[in-house]
Amino acid sequence: MKQTYSILIADDEENVRRMLTTAFSLAGQQTFCASDGREAVRTFIDHTPDVVLMDIRMPRLNGIEALQQMRQHHPKTPIILMTAYAAVETAVEALRHGAFDYVIKPFDLDELTLIIQRALQLQAMKQEIRHLHQALSDSWQWGHILTNSPRMMEICRDTAKIALSQASVLISGESGTGKELIARAIHYNSRRANGPFIKINCAALPESLLESELFGHEKGAFTGAQVQRQGLFERAHQGTLLLDEVGEMPLNLQVKLLRVLQEREFERVGGHNTVKVDIRIIAATNRNLVAMVDSGDFRQDLFYRLNVIHLEIPPLRERQQDIPLLANHFLQKFCAENRREIIDIDPAALAVLQAWHWPGNIRELSNVIERAVIMSTGVVIFADDLPTQLHCATSNADGEKPPLSFTQGESSLKEAIKRYEKQVIISTLEKHQGNRTHSALQLGISRRALMYKLQEYGIDTLLPKTDT
Repeated sequence: MKQTYSILIADDEENVRRMLTTAFSLAGQQTFCASDGREAVRTFIDHTPDVVLMDIRMPRLNGIEALQQMRQHHPKTPIILMTAYAAVETAVEALRHGAFDYVIKPFDLDELTLIIQRALQLQAMKQEIRHLHQALSDSWQWGHILTNSPRMMEICRDTAKIALSQASVLISGESGTGKELIARAIHYNSRRANGPFIKINCAALPESLLESELFGHEKGAFTGAQVQRQGLFERAHQGTLLLDEVGEMPLNLQVKLLRVLQEREFERVGGHNTVKVDIRIIAATNRNLVAMVDSGDFRQDLFYRLNVIHLEIPPLRERQQDIPLLANHFLQKFCAENRREIIDIDPAALAVLQAWHWPGNIRELSNVIERAVIMSTGVVIFADDLPTQLHCATSNADGEKPPLSFTQGESSLKEAIKRYEKQVIISTLEKHQGNRTHSALQLGISRRALMYKLQEYGIDTLLPKTDT
């Protein structure tokens, strides 16, 4: 973070401008001043300050309108709005239109300085993260598996042990739970890490093409086979082959796969020469292979060969602790990809995310956050930035999903969601004996965002305050 910075102070009150200019100049900072919104925009364009401190109510152009114009020129510059009116609607509108934060007059100068420093520190951290992402773009680290779930942590510990072996692994779980991510972790932390990692979806190709894709073919083996072609088993030599959706593999190909697992050799389609390979097989499926063995749709001997080590990945609805963590991870990812500057997910939006049962698991959550990043107009994702269907269900302690119902006096979905959010916040605070810091961590929001919600709902007077 910069030790010295330039700041634009925009306020129609001369006393406020003079006071702030004097305070920041004495601290060694460079200041620019503007007495109305239009002058603020011109000064912003001419001098490109590091941070903007601007009043909301100004002549010619109000603070929010000026903010919108500034963001068209330099969207990453943090803008802090000042207001003498502590209405919640005003604060939300400021955040929606891209303000980094807001302060209420009269304000404490030390608190204002801390907000500015935090804004600049966040900018520096984002720049550093962009550099780190670039440096790590071609590498693999265990950190790619993000979890707060005890069950997933145990799977990660098991995966670290499995990576050191050469055994075949069967990974089961619903679609979108991260089976490929686990398979990649096994490969890139094994002695085969310098070899290829190759994946094939067994359900994506018809039987004839799947056989050629896996085993390769000789020239003239069938119509259109004009040259000899290596299959994926050959290309994965000294590496790992992931057979995704292995339960969809036809029975006659299961016989050939069994031979590869047993002998580490095969013949190309239309060929007679034996090809020997050194590969590790990881299979993944969202089907119940035991039931398929019982029904005769999957070979029992192949099942035992694949199932030397079995990992079962739990669905996202059974990993509630991971939803805020993954949502914020996808927020950072898609903000970088779409050049957006969204800094937080509103607690009401997180409550909606945690209430949904996620039939598409992590893949569905990723899509929802990507859509929200694209559709959001401010620096915070709110509940109404999320798809409509997510508002239709909430979870209780038994895992059921009754509809979010209205109580007497409520006339909109927004009011019902706020009631639910208030209940979640109170429950979390009670769990942590009123500790705001620990509660904010569990809710997946910043402590400042939690304090804002406590004030909005009048919760601050209901519970004891015990912060460490």
